[in-house]
Amino acid sequence: MKTAILFVVMMLVLIIPHEWGHLIVAKLCGVKVNEFSVGMGPLLFKRQKGETQYSVRLLPLGGFCAMEGEEEASDDPRSYSNKSNLQKVAILLAGVTMNVIIAILVITLSYLISGVPSNTLGDIMPDSPAAAAGLQAGDTIVEIDGIRTNTWNKVVMAVDQYHEGDKMEVVYTRDGKTSTAFLMPELDGESGKYMIGIVAGYTKNPALCLSSGVTTTWEINKLMLGAFQSMFRRGISKDDVSGPVGLVRVVGQTSEQGFTSYLMLLALVSLNLAFFNIIPIPGLDGGKIFFIILKVLSGGRINDDMEYKATVVGMVLLLSIFVLVTFNDVRNLFG
Repeated sequence: MKTAILFVVMMLVLIIPHEWGHLIVAKLCGVKVNEFSVGMGPLLFKRQKGETQYSVRLLPLGGFCAMEGEEEASDDPRSYSNKSNLQKVAILLAGVTMNVIIAILVITLSYLISGVPSNTLGDIMPDSPAAAAGLQAGDTIVEIDGIRTNTWNKVVMAVDQYHEGDKMEVVYTRDGKTSTAFLMPELDGESGKYMIGIVAGYTKNPALCLSSGVTTTWEINKLMLGAFQSMFRRGISKDDVSGPVGLVRVVGQTSEQGFTSYLMLLALVSLNLAFFNIIPIPGLDGGKIFFIILKVLSGGRINDDMEYKATVVGMVLLLSIFVLVTFNDVRNLFG
């Protein structure tokens, strides 16, 4: 039951802001929105506010923002189809943007709970170069060999740039006073890197947590792009993808590791959703943006009817992939 609840919460956190992004930008662009729904399937609750019906539906695994003229021709001057290409792209990108923002906020929340490593030292390893040089827990490393180190990552990067045989100059603050220590890093046999024997302290400073949330999101995006390029070069196997059934299992496994692990998974899935949605496949936001570009480049030779037919093919393809992935997940679950 716990896993099911966490899975549903994840879906709602991923889908509602995505569709809400479409809703807000659509209204800012003057598009008539007929319905904004949380959930899919049979209607449970609805409320009319202005021209938009706000709904709650039975299956809490999705949602939608139904704009006038999005899927069919409309003579309404406020329809999506009658807006400029720039406005259409802005509306389509709003959902992806919200998923990225959600990832940043969720990762930031995780850091606010667990803390992020900082350049203020949490501990000094005994009999290490740092201990011999007089560094103590609570010292804040501000500079190493002329490199400013206002974050733990910069401390690590500065140590990594050490040249064998040289003395390392470490500038630090203690009780408001600035001091300098000179030490000789030692080569670690396991990692093959030079170490000075310091351990990061952790901080829950909101500004640093937010900054780290943005940085981590960017790093995850780069890793995802690299993984996608790797899959494209070697081909995609059935084990490279997973659907809702597989995600439920991962949610269950991750939740056992603690709330922050669940939050990091939520952020990762949110970024995956954003990345997948921007791929130029007909039926997805990226596919719609792709057709807008094609229409402009073709001078109108690519029309709405062609886009509609391609969208149908794309949706059939996506549904087929969904069925195959779900089948593979079920087989792995009971295999």
